[in-house]
Amino acid sequence: MTEIDFFKKAHGEAERNRHLVRQDPYRLKYHLMPPVGLLNDPNGLIQFKGVYHVFYQWNPFDTAHGAKYWGHYSSRDLIHWEEEPIALAPDQCYDRNGCYSGSAIDVDGKLYLFYTGNVKTEDGRRETYQCLAVSEDGIHFAKKGPVLELPKGYTAHFRDPKVWEKDGCFYMVVGAQTPNQEGAAVLFTSKDLYHWEEKGKIAGSWMNGLEDFGYMWECPDLFELDGQEILLISPQGLEPSGYEYHNLFQSGYFAGKLDYERVIFNHGSFAELDRGFDFYAAQTFKDDSGRRILYGWMGITDEDESSQPTVPYRWIHALTMPRVLEMKNGRLIQTPVEELKKLRKDKTELHDVEINGERLKLDGISGKTTELMLKFFKNVRGMFKMDFRNEASLTYNPDQKEIQLQRRNVRTGMQESRTCKILSLSNLHVFMDQSSLEIFINGGEEVFTARYFPDPEDETIFFSGDAGFSVSMWNLEDK
Repeated sequence: MTEIDFFKKAHGEAERNRHLVRQDPYRLKYHLMPPVGLLNDPNGLIQFKGVYHVFYQWNPFDTAHGAKYWGHYSSRDLIHWEEEPIALAPDQCYDRNGCYSGSAIDVDGKLYLFYTGNVKTEDGRRETYQCLAVSEDGIHFAKKGPVLELPKGYTAHFRDPKVWEKDGCFYMVVGAQTPNQEGAAVLFTSKDLYHWEEKGKIAGSWMNGLEDFGYMWECPDLFELDGQEILLISPQGLEPSGYEYHNLFQSGYFAGKLDYERVIFNHGSFAELDRGFDFYAAQTFKDDSGRRILYGWMGITDEDESSQPTVPYRWIHALTMPRVLEMKNGRLIQTPVEELKKLRKDKTELHDVEINGERLKLDGISGKTTELMLKFFKNVRGMFKMDFRNEASLTYNPDQKEIQLQRRNVRTGMQESRTCKILSLSNLHVFMDQSSLEIFINGGEEVFTARYFPDPEDETIFFSGDAGFSVSMWNLEDK
């Protein structure tokens, strides 16, 4: 098939299923989702010529993983999004089994997309190529082919290039696996974006104080924030430890300082970006106002994927809301972008709410596409709990200094939980969207993200425990 044939086939699949997809009561209102099929990693995040662009991994033909395309949305305000034509299709010999994840950079008014071309040979081997496509308008892309082939010392699990410019040079970091099946992040440099020189590993297992740290590192992203470098990675193969690493794969960061000349990245310990069930493959970009904005995949590849109730409606997964990153006291803080306030309508506000062991439904506080802000004016003396639509709950235990998100597993029907430690609870910022929760704790010091699937008619929100607080609530308009 030609490139046009690939595009037409994917577009036709979306059009044939558009009515069915829209009937799903779990379809989100203000998050980015695939028009049909499966969405995973956010790709190529950028503000180009004043317009925000979000690309994403997309299989238009199935709700399972397959040969990925790059789907594409654009926006001028991070609120109202336009579905753009497909940016990349697996139509060349070097990417025929998938245009895998990558990034975008604006150079001299042209938009450069870097991505991994995935190839599976007839004898079962994998080949990998770091590829380039270029656009004048941000919509139509001309493929330039591979610009970096697999270097020595790594398996073909070598992917997800993130490219940036610093002091007149271009840099690329790629997620990698060594022959010993250990994850790593590898740095390259270029003068022209077409010819790349390997500088070496900057982080990985048995480096910088780490021991074995997973068999593969995906989706690296390196950027400067408040005077230090942050390396985002998504390591695979970490074993659960205490309250950490309980998802199948993880997504987190190292904070440190990269010596570009000596190719040494001195960093601290790994910290998870999100404490919930559904967060992976995060990527960031810097917008024209100087903000560092993050999107994550609000999903994960695991055995529960095929049980999600959106599958009969021919779609699965979404992206998180855009979040602004800041460094405070050595840790990343995530907060929703200010633009999301434009979605608000019908404010309800309650002051001086006190609960003393009861389970209460507060007047006017309910919904399924809703934003809530709670500020505690008294120390939370005992257990405090919020129940969302009788399907998920958030519980704070001041004695144990723990906060826990619980939901029902879609495959087993059993309750499951994710927990983290916090010193105290001062405020909560909750975003509900039909079948998703994003909960920002204490101004974004911790975040829980989850998909959940309550009765579509249930809009109840209950509060229980022993606490005093004020609460503000807004219904949120469609994106």
